Amino acid sequence: MNVFFQDPWWLIAIKVLALFVILLVWTIFNVWYERRLVGKMQHRLGPIMNGPFGLGQALADGMKLLVKEDFRPKHTDKWVFNLAPILTGMAAFTTWTVIPFGGQVEIFGVSTRLQVTDLPVAVLFVLAIASIGIYGIVLAGWASSSTYAFLGSMRSSAQMISYEIAMGLSIVGVFLQAGTMSTYGIVEAQRTPIIFRLPFVEGEANIGMMGWYALLLAPSFVIYGIAMVGETNRAPFDLPECESELVSGYLTEYSGFRYAMFFLAEYINMATVSAVCTTLFLGGYLPFWPLNLIEPLNNTWFGPIWFVIKVQLLFSVFVWLRGTLPRFRYDQFMDLGWKRLIPISLLWIVMIAFAPRYTLALAVALVAILVAFAPRKKEPERVPPVDPNEPFDAFAGGYPVPPRPGQVLPELAGVIRSEIIAPTENEEK
Repeated sequence: MNVFFQDPWWLIAIKVLALFVILLVWTIFNVWYERRLVGKMQHRLGPIMNGPFGLGQALADGMKLLVKEDFRPKHTDKWVFNLAPILTGMAAFTTWTVIPFGGQVEIFGVSTRLQVTDLPVAVLFVLAIASIGIYGIVLAGWASSSTYAFLGSMRSSAQMISYEIAMGLSIVGVFLQAGTMSTYGIVEAQRTPIIFRLPFVEGEANIGMMGWYALLLAPSFVIYGIAMVGETNRAPFDLPECESELVSGYLTEYSGFRYAMFFLAEYINMATVSAVCTTLFLGGYLPFWPLNLIEPLNNTWFGPIWFVIKVQLLFSVFVWLRGTLPRFRYDQFMDLGWKRLIPISLLWIVMIAFAPRYTLALAVALVAILVAFAPRKKEPERVPPVDPNEPFDAFAGGYPVPPRPGQVLPELAGVIRSEIIAPTENEEK
């Protein structure tokens, strides 16, 4: 057990309880925050009626789902139907046990870190638990005995395979650079600043910047950012719950508290992938540059503040995408995952494996390669000029087609049209 828990049992219990309360309150806030931000983007107010600034609206929605009638369709698989939302909700909470909110502190005389626990392979643990959460969606669609729900679960399984591969490959660069899979170790590895020597200046004239892997491993950061949107089923990748095609996808047959579990898990998962992105690429609980150069702001107890600000900014990107981009087609979605993200990730890993100290130059080289070998747009075929003397039949293909400029309908077409659509007596009058 020493591998999993390095603290006394009572301190672990306090951390777990605090984490549970923080996630619930943060989720309620994020529901309100998303509505307000989307409202600003769409030039409307968002929730304003219940409580100050409409803060009570998300709480009222949660209470409504708790007391709403919770029924199960007749031909569903009872045990799997009930297990699916529990599985998804449990996975959403479990991932946060290895996310560091801060560094080493002292609580009630015990030296500990501001995280529940840390593992030598903590990032792999995060990927494993995220996969379990996807299984909840797959089982929900399978157990619902509904065509729409089943199609949504099939899309979710394909999405899991496609984008988890790209997400896992994007993290390999972080392992190579940091030399560890521990979340705490990865954050501390980003504490070392990047040094740029000023040209034409002698001596110690250097500029120190933050050593975040979002800069050193920019391609990995971009690939992970795209994959995390696909992993959370959010717009423009919300195909498993595509309302315009599948009613509500895998959620079609759910209501009441079981629906609330999926709803809660979706918002916690958005915060989870944002927290993992913050930990791996944005310095975790370390302060922003140039604030990290101010010694008092490097206080360990300020770590959770910097961490929450970074996660909230990434959550705002989710809202921004939802408010601006249309939904992808399914073939476009698969094409992006298999033909773009995975090959680029493999190429990037090979490049940094051979020269890990020159990641910035390799990132520029990778962008140049992608631009050089990017498929060019085909020029549209030129339409031949219209011959006015050529006969034109508007009904040649079985459907009425309007003439193009320069074409004149022949008399035969007018006769056919008059016979097919004969005017009534009232129309003649």
